[in-house]
Amino acid sequence: MTDVSLRTDETVVHALQVYGNSILRLAYSYLHSISEAEDILQDTLLSLIKNKPVFLNSEHEKAWLMRVAINLCKNKLKSSWFHTVEIPENFDIEYMEEEESEVLEAVNDLPVKYREVIHLFYFEGYSTLEISSILQKKESTVRSLLCRARERLRKVLKGVYDFNE
Repeated sequence: MTDVSLRTDETVVHALQVYGNSILRLAYSYLHSISEAEDILQDTLLSLIKNKPVFLNSEHEKAWLMRVAINLCKNKLKSSWFHTVEIPENFDIEYMEEEESEVLEAVNDLPVKYREVIHLFYFEGYSTLEISSILQKKESTVRSLLCRARERLRKVLKGVYDFNE
């Protein structure tokens, strides 16, 4: 019995160390609350313990964890007690330059369907094919969502960010 719990502990510690920040950032991009994002990370790890999935490789493991986190975020957003907390306009992100802060704010203002593909593509480095698998959407749909999200960001960030670079 100790051996099974030891493997479970090692699995959770490994998942937290390797994928914890990615899951936390993804959840934050959905919920705009660090405490809610931390709850999603914890619930994702609990799901890992409960379901004990067998992964083919590290990409499969990360995709599974991201899919679980996305589903948990969507469930939380649907729940009647969840209240969205607005980020104050005077909120200062010290570790980012002003331009980066404005880009992050613009991404966070996007609807969820655009925000999730932007996050997975640019922050997590997934290809459109991998994103289509994670989100269970056609690859052409993912490419369309990325294109529309970029266009919205171009309009919002027109004076802030030089898109010709």
